Amino acid sequence: MKFKLIMAFVDEDKTETVMDASRAAGATGATIIKNARGQGLSKTLGIFGFEILDPRDVVLILAENRRADVVLDSVLAAAKLDESLGTGIALTIDVERAVGLSEHVKKLAAEHPPENG
Repeated sequence: MKFKLIMAFVDEDKTETVMDASRAAGATGATIIKNARGQGLSKTLGIFGFEILDPRDVVLILAENRRADVVLDSVLAAAKLDESLGTGIALTIDVERAVGLSEHVKKLAAEHPPENG
């Protein structure tokens, strides 16, 4: 079974919404990295000239290849990523090999049999 890694960089308050949407689209779960910080097109300076970096969560979703686009589209809609600057981004990366997933693969195969078999 082939997989893609979906990486979503979203505001902390959108993480649960993203998780709910990705599960509804066929993802079985995710790993969440808290308190990542990033910079946009320009720096935001606060009091005393210190840069303000809004905390983000990195949501790592391993999705079956044939479901990855649906999951990514659900993340896009849930996090409202294309609505304005600074809402976050999401991307997919091909996974060459993944281990520790045999029980996940069995569950996915039982719940969503391949279309040609």
